[in-house]
Amino acid sequence: MTTKFQKSYTDSTHGHFQKVKQVLLKNSTLVDVVKKSTIHVDVVVQRGKIEHIGKVDSDTFSGMVVDMQERMLIPGMLDMHVHFREPGREDKETLMTGAAAAMAGGFTGVCTMPNTQPATDHREIVDFITDHFKNHLVNVYPIAAITMGRKGEQLVEMAELIEAGVVGFSDDGASVANAQVLRRALEYARMFDVPIIEHCEDASLATGGAMNEGAMSTRLGLPGLPAVAEEIVVARNIMLAEYTDSRMHIAHISTAGAVELVRRAKENGVKVTAEVTPHHFTLSDNALENYDTNLKMSPPLRTAQDVKAIIAGLKDGTIDAIVTDHAPHTEEEKRVEFDTAPFGIIGLETALGLAISELELKEHLSMFEVFEKLTVAPYRVLGLDVPMLQVGAIANMTMVDHDAKWVVDRDQFKSRSRNTPFHGWKLTGRPIGVIHGEYISLSGEK
Repeated sequence: MTTKFQKSYTDSTHGHFQKVKQVLLKNSTLVDVVKKSTIHVDVVVQRGKIEHIGKVDSDTFSGMVVDMQERMLIPGMLDMHVHFREPGREDKETLMTGAAAAMAGGFTGVCTMPNTQPATDHREIVDFITDHFKNHLVNVYPIAAITMGRKGEQLVEMAELIEAGVVGFSDDGASVANAQVLRRALEYARMFDVPIIEHCEDASLATGGAMNEGAMSTRLGLPGLPAVAEEIVVARNIMLAEYTDSRMHIAHISTAGAVELVRRAKENGVKVTAEVTPHHFTLSDNALENYDTNLKMSPPLRTAQDVKAIIAGLKDGTIDAIVTDHAPHTEEEKRVEFDTAPFGIIGLETALGLAISELELKEHLSMFEVFEKLTVAPYRVLGLDVPMLQVGAIANMTMVDHDAKWVVDRDQFKSRSRNTPFHGWKLTGRPIGVIHGEYISLSGEK
């Protein structure tokens, strides 16, 4: 991809991206993920907005020129479930290293989850997060805790937090065990038309577990996390959402039973949505044979039958969005016995390649369906304005080399952590840049 740089600068304090007044994305394949169509055009961005879609003479163009060589422009990808660890554990990830990983992965927006130290339960913490992203390419949409300290007892000041920029509420890492507290949270959230996002797991059934409970956990001698621990809470949450007529979002769904519960609820008109991670539609608990702690996550990898059910749920629309649940940990934390290692893996920089390789190329979903679940769908789940690739719209685009073949190298990641099980995997499809408003970042730039 050749470029011509004029009237631009680098903001090195926020990861590598540039502010430019004019950008010509020459020879682009513009993808309409909703209408499921593509066109070959030149796209001009002027002062952060799409000014022209058509044919442009690049020799007379005075701004930056990027020759896309017919590679794709899709709406900017949004990851609605990331953990950037700041405040509290900056040794794992900071807001800015997380943002750099997001840009490298093709994301122009992220939703930071509240299980920081301290938890994101006060306006001051939300302001701390949003202040970091002022004048940044990446948009941040904070998710705040449902309860103070994520203890499941006292509700946060929802109105104040929404005013500060919060787009949803979650005690992620734990479910709200008290049904009355969750009911009140749903009722308050309905007043502001924002979702409650639940990590669905019954703690009394899951305490002490390290991997999916089943034949493989028995074989490996590891304590199990039963599928029913997720499904019981999913069922309760759906019932409460129906009772309160409120929006309930099921985070990182992982079991066949949970997928079927959401499917039936949607058929009955319940306001329920769901997300899934690439590792849950790619890997099963059979992968844990070597006790690799980079395969330990919450919820755990389930059975091959659960993976098939998740793919079916993506295919029929039961599962709305693909997210990463990007969860950085240090090498020292992961280099321990499996049952004592922390849960979680990083995922921002492998998500697109895994989705194309494991869903599209294996003919489970079309290319348009894969892109839709990474772009339009998460915005819709959150009730946010969807990026539009049309004249007059704010520029919010991900540049994709759909056919690129590459090998995952964790040592090249922008993330501060390296805890991925996909190191060495051969994938097809990767982002080559992002553009958001007046800012652009191109892969390969230092």
